[in-house]
Amino acid sequence: MTELEQAWEELVATARRTVTDGLVVGTSGNVSVRVGDGIVLVTPSGVPYDRLGPRDVVAVDLEGERHAGTLEPTSELPLHLAVYRHTDARAVVHTHAVHATAVSTLVPELPPVHYMAAALGGPVRVAPYATYGTEELAENMLMALAERTGCLLQNHGTVTYGGSLSQAYDRMAQLEWMCRLWLTAHSVPGLTPSLLTDEQLRAAGERLSGYGQRPPSP
Repeated sequence: MTELEQAWEELVATARRTVTDGLVVGTSGNVSVRVGDGIVLVTPSGVPYDRLGPRDVVAVDLEGERHAGTLEPTSELPLHLAVYRHTDARAVVHTHAVHATAVSTLVPELPPVHYMAAALGGPVRVAPYATYGTEELAENMLMALAERTGCLLQNHGTVTYGGSLSQAYDRMAQLEWMCRLWLTAHSVPGLTPSLLTDEQLRAAGERLSGYGQRPPSP
């Protein structure tokens, strides 16, 4: 299996997972992964993920020029390409997750209700609304992503990126969980959720940077 074929297989599996996990309905989200320095694989527009096979690969360069496939790329291609052109992302996940989208309609920034916000670089911002698939939306998103690896899109959904598809997906799932947590706490009558300070988030971020298994010493 070539690198391109392997990347496409992983991309399709990740896209299907967004549906299975209830983070998108139908084909409302999209996923992309960068292969090498200049090729990006993206999910196609309007095709159910369970119908995608090896021959349905959609590949473009960083300017959006087609390099492989006959299907039309996702309408959110400008959003994906903007992330790759301005960050070190190797993968991008965009969903219309319910709780995150609800939060995007209420506040300009997800309140820091949990220390896992540090895993995304700090309090998650909400990018101002713009029509889907436009350069304006991509520009708004980039401002919200400054020094962050995820953001909310007002009245729209979420965007996260990472060094791999699994990392981008995990960050997106974590963001949806934090949004659900805040909505749950915020809904209790007569009580206000306690929020973390900048210093508390910085301390959590330092610990998270060393989280997980370390490779064995030689």
